[in-house]
Amino acid sequence: MNEYPWGEATATGVGSYPGDDHMEALRTAFGELPMPYLPELPARGVGADMIGRTAGLLVELPVEVQPSGWRVSDRPGRDLQRALDHLRRDLDGLEEVAQGYTGPLKIQACGPWTLAGAVELRHGDKLLSDPGAVRDLTESLAEGLSRHVADVRRRVPGAEPVVQLDEPGLPGVLAGTVRTASGFGRLPAVDPQVARERLRTVIDALAPAFPIVHCCAPGLPFDVVRTAGARGVSVDAAMLRRRDEDHLGEAVEAGTALFLGVVPGTDTRLPDVGVVAKPAVELWRRLGFAPARLAAQVVLTPACGLAGASPAYARAALARCREAARVLREDPGE
Repeated sequence: MNEYPWGEATATGVGSYPGDDHMEALRTAFGELPMPYLPELPARGVGADMIGRTAGLLVELPVEVQPSGWRVSDRPGRDLQRALDHLRRDLDGLEEVAQGYTGPLKIQACGPWTLAGAVELRHGDKLLSDPGAVRDLTESLAEGLSRHVADVRRRVPGAEPVVQLDEPGLPGVLAGTVRTASGFGRLPAVDPQVARERLRTVIDALAPAFPIVHCCAPGLPFDVVRTAGARGVSVDAAMLRRRDEDHLGEAVEAGTALFLGVVPGTDTRLPDVGVVAKPAVELWRRLGFAPARLAAQVVLTPACGLAGASPAYARAALARCREAARVLREDPGE
């Protein structure tokens, strides 16, 4: 039995998608990918971005938009309602496009640490500056995301959810490089054990969905993510450094799936499938793993979200990931 909810030679998207036509984005995701996903369309405005979309999932923790960004508020308002309306439309569209679908389906939400570094407290600094507030945020997110996954399961009964937590801010949280709300200072580094515990709270709430953590910034803490319970990591191949490979190798050896970004997220001339697949094949060879495992354990994706691309390029990039994934199965190297 396959330990992953997808078959060999799989590709998927990361999250964001260009334009404001959610139905077209969904049809592309389901038409081009072995593992379709629920796209985010930030071009629609307030509440459609990664932070606002996830803020709409929070339970009993309303937020609003201020000139500086999202901030905790006393009561739900217009900004939060916009986020909820966007998500509801997307889920209605998903239900229509995915009718009769069976197989893996990826959904995304912002992880607790990136969210804590982006949302401000009612009267001051970023939520990340208050450990108690981070704990409350984490519990609220865990409950809200659990409800969201249940809603997706209800709407697409044949889906096997893969839930991606977007944590581009996690390396900075651990390094102490996240700036204060004023921009003049930096918030203290978070202890890796605390980071692990909060991440685990959210990951545990997703069961039995397959949890992965995505980070398109350099320095993803593979050990923290893996020991928090993530069963997959999603990274940009171009961001990996040789010093990351020991930690990545340990994660892969433990069965962690690798979602590897192999095509740029903005318009460019796409190379042929062999060139697209090459970073995955060469990384696998350097790590010393059997070629036979490559196509099952590695999923190909764009390097990051596609919001900055043209719709035509976004569709072509997803198709190229799908085609390159077949190379992992048919010519994995020796």
